[in-house]
Amino acid sequence: MTTSADLCGKTAIITGASRGIGLATAQALATAGANVVLTSRKQDAADEAAAQIDGNAIGVAAHAVDEDQARRCIDMALNKFGSVDILVNNAGTNPAYGPMIVQGRDRFAKTFDVNLWAPLLWTALATEAWMGEHGGSVINTASTGGLGHEAGLGVYNTTKAALIYLTKQLALELSPKIRVNAVAPGVVRTRLAEALWKNHEPQVAASTALNRIGEPNDVAAAVVFLASEAAASITGETLVIDGGRRLGDARPYRFGAMADA
Repeated sequence: MTTSADLCGKTAIITGASRGIGLATAQALATAGANVVLTSRKQDAADEAAAQIDGNAIGVAAHAVDEDQARRCIDMALNKFGSVDILVNNAGTNPAYGPMIVQGRDRFAKTFDVNLWAPLLWTALATEAWMGEHGGSVINTASTGGLGHEAGLGVYNTTKAALIYLTKQLALELSPKIRVNAVAPGVVRTRLAEALWKNHEPQVAASTALNRIGEPNDVAAAVVFLASEAAASITGETLVIDGGRRLGDARPYRFGAMADA
């Protein structure tokens, strides 16, 4: 059995792939040899993203929470490429910023629908259509927020904590045919996370062990690993990609700082 990240002959669907982590993941999977299907809510955005991929790629308009559109996307992937071997549940949203007790039901429901229900929906459909018989790999985009607590992000982080639990539950239920894992990015240079870094990037970077914020490609590389045979014995796990930020503020521990103390 190969232990490389060679994905030649495989087909991957990436939800929410028009920009950021989703687009970087699609490119990385294509570079590893996979055919890729990129989804976005609008066809123009999906087509534009697919045009940026170096490899076999198509864009499909599919709102993550719409069952009919999700089923159509999976059917298109099967018709075009003949399989659905990899599913990356990347679509996410965060309209509910602030204390949890002041969030309205609409914002609460939207966050849970996109961040939690959609990954379950797409996994169920992919299992029914292909993976249940032929096997496959599912990777969910969680967050380090699902492993801790932050002011203002309670609803979002609750959905990510639930997604980490869902990842473990599905890994057990869908074994041994389908591996289910998650990635948990920290602060990454994306539009969704701008509020966490844009106006104070030097301070955020300095407090992180690797002295930089994350890039979409950092997460994409981890997804490729989890999708590949190199991770053939890994399921139900959540891979943290945060540059060591969860270790705590790195500044007091830096070698130069300790030497000067």
